Amino acid sequence: MAELIGPRLYSCCNCRNHVSLHDDIISKAFQGRNGRAFLFSHAMNIAIGPKEDRHLITGLHTVADVYCGDCREVLGWKYLRAYEASQKYKEGKFILEKSKIVKENW
Repeated sequence: MAELIGPRLYSCCNCRNHVSLHDDIISKAFQGRNGRAFLFSHAMNIAIGPKEDRHLITGLHTVADVYCGDCREVLGWKYLRAYEASQKYKEGKFILEKSKIVKENW
């Protein structure tokens, strides 16, 4: 009998709390504070900090930091508003830094 394997996940690097699904990756070509980052359509088991305007590589955005729901490790941020028309697709999406997440069920 074949072993049942769940969905491919990403977990917090600190406590292994599941924070996102591999299937929710939109792009792997993003830059975080500490290197490469992934853009996700959804995230789970997270806490969201206060919103703030931040000047990023692609212009001014309103963002909120995203924390692990268990250990409060900062994992990335959520795009709340993009001021440039070409960046509107990011609204409501999540950046999770590659250095802050680990693969599960791969």
